Amino acid sequence: MRYVKPDYYDSFSCTADRCPDTCCAGWQIVIDEDSLEKYEKVQGPFGNRLRNSIDWEEGCFYQYGRRCAFLNERNLCDLYLALGEEGFCDTCRNYPRHTEEFEGLRERSLSLSCPVAAEILLSHQGMPKFVVEEDDSPDPLEEEFEEFDLLLFTQLEDARNAVFADLEKGKGDLWEKMGRALALAKKMQDCLEDGTFYEIDELIENYSGGAVDKAATEALFSSYMKKMENYESVRQLERLREEWTDVLREMKRLLYAGGKERYLEVCGEFRDWLESVPERKAQWENAGLQLFVFFVFTYFCGAVYDDCVYSKMALAVRSVEFIRELLLARWKKNGTLEFTDYVELSYRYAREIEHSDQNLNALEELYMEEIGYGG
Repeated sequence: MRYVKPDYYDSFSCTADRCPDTCCAGWQIVIDEDSLEKYEKVQGPFGNRLRNSIDWEEGCFYQYGRRCAFLNERNLCDLYLALGEEGFCDTCRNYPRHTEEFEGLRERSLSLSCPVAAEILLSHQGMPKFVVEEDDSPDPLEEEFEEFDLLLFTQLEDARNAVFADLEKGKGDLWEKMGRALALAKKMQDCLEDGTFYEIDELIENYSGGAVDKAATEALFSSYMKKMENYESVRQLERLREEWTDVLREMKRLLYAGGKERYLEVCGEFRDWLESVPERKAQWENAGLQLFVFFVFTYFCGAVYDDCVYSKMALAVRSVEFIRELLLARWKKNGTLEFTDYVELSYRYAREIEHSDQNLNALEELYMEEIGYGG
């Protein structure tokens, strides 16, 4: 088996009751089958409480006031206090550690939706390195990968590596590099749709350091209408937390309610503020880099399961763009940006998008339809 993880992966340590936004509130905590069986056998008064706190039909913990039934008034877990770490279900034991499973490979990352993980990720300076470990253990899911498309997966890995190399050493700013990555994904998608798989390797080989149409890139990322379309697509998704509605309303009021001309004025004012202090601009650019790498690493190779190469890259690009718009609105409100703003708005966005299959699927379908596929 081969294991890959970013170099900051092992830095995570749960802050428990010191967490600014506990993961034990606001969303459903699904319980794995083994844990359900274990919980049925717990004896005594706590065992009774445990069994009465589970929705056995749905396989999840009940919530009271949108808080897990075991989250006490000190924001500590009564289940952990009573049974120790062995009492955790897989979801509680693993989060925010996330694993993508491929044939003979496990890719590990930290979920951006966790405030501590988001802080670790956004604190990283420069291009992350990826640690590769191997052992002789067989893949326990080998039988599930009988129809795994190893050729496509290899091409996806190669493309992702090329994108990361361009991020580290390529010419231009982050927008240009994301534009190149999106263009590569579009061409790869065309090859898959046309059945010309043999052309993908050549596309990847010719990609690194390639030129990009700056006018097209500017239109992609700076168009007021594109920003509004991106906002509307997110606004119409399922809401997982009530406070997300307030965030979106504030974003619309501060950025879009005044129309295109006022929006462009705000962008210009922000750019002047950002560029007036080199450290501000460096923080802005580094945050964008870390976010883009995170989304590409986490999702792009998953296209091996659905052939949706373009939508995976579009998800990464649009997510960075949307989080930056959230930060622009926060700056407009406060006249400044703190590192805590970067962390908070990143994890709030991730909680709404990454923790809803419905939302992820809706966005990917939209992106595929934009280039004439799907629907």
